Amino acid sequence: MTLSQFDEHSVFSQLDAFSHQKLVYCSDPGTGLKAIIAIHDTTLGPALGGTRMQPYKSETEALHDVLRLSRSMTYKAAITGLNLGGGKAVIIGDSRLHKSEALMRRFGRFIENLNGSFITAEDVGTNPRDMEYIRMETKHVTGIPESIGGSGDPSPVTAKGVFMGIKACLKEQFGNDSLAGKSIAVQGTGQVGENLIALLRNENAKVYISDINEERLAQVAQKYGATAVSNNSIFDLDIDVYSPCALGATVNTETINRLKCSIIAGSANNQLADEVIHGNMLLEKGIMYAPDYLINAGGLINCYSEIAGFNKKKTLQITENIYDATRKVIQKSKLENIPTYEAANKIAEKRIEDIRKIKASY
Repeated sequence: MTLSQFDEHSVFSQLDAFSHQKLVYCSDPGTGLKAIIAIHDTTLGPALGGTRMQPYKSETEALHDVLRLSRSMTYKAAITGLNLGGGKAVIIGDSRLHKSEALMRRFGRFIENLNGSFITAEDVGTNPRDMEYIRMETKHVTGIPESIGGSGDPSPVTAKGVFMGIKACLKEQFGNDSLAGKSIAVQGTGQVGENLIALLRNENAKVYISDINEERLAQVAQKYGATAVSNNSIFDLDIDVYSPCALGATVNTETINRLKCSIIAGSANNQLADEVIHGNMLLEKGIMYAPDYLINAGGLINCYSEIAGFNKKKTLQITENIYDATRKVIQKSKLENIPTYEAANKIAEKRIEDIRKIKASY
């Protein structure tokens, strides 16, 4: 369902379209809070998802975003083998202007009233300090600083998952997963991108990098011995792997026609501008695509480990399972001649259905 179609449907029909269990509107005039919490599915466990704060153009746009993102979290948890469901929250407002301790704590009260069915974490427009405020009102929050018992920055774990996804693709495409001599273009040098670049260079991969922040790009290039290129020219490089680690929708009709890589594997969310159209284009062109919601699941794994009380070593061990999970998706894609995103969805849906049958027996 597209955003334009949303205006033509009631809230209930939109819930039905995405198969959501619960939608909660949070409003508090005193603090200026306007938020929506979406719980998509709790078959595997409590719904976990970050809280995003941004100035949506309309409530319809905010609703579309929270429904789409919460559904993705269900699939991400399912395919990585976590005992979590999918949820998401959005706060309508400019995080630079409208955010306050009172607003975040009031939001925490709404989460507390859900009795543990929804657990949140940071996302676009929120940070660890905001999670501390939420924690003052509810224990159902993760991603808090290590100094107060949390798991801290999830970026290294997310990068590790993407790294394992890249190696899995190399294994399926070339017969071995060695990175030595392989060429990888990493688009985006943020926290996750930089950690990934470090892992790739440690295994002697040839790394090209791009970023809209030219100063940051130059610093990271010099630090790791990577080659800086412009954002636009990255799609024309003759490389083995394209790794989008910034904005979504960079894999589209124009870029697919330009790409010379054989693998796409990165941390960015929603890399395919249109799952169906561009997933099939990649299949026809023979470019192997590692579903983003699978290989970027390290952040979710980090949050899960915080809830379960796992240490860093255990967290990284769980993250390494992304390697085998990615290979299974690719193998299913080849066997059934379907795009990898479709293969990943089928695997996730089967796990949810299998566990639903188990729970129905008691």
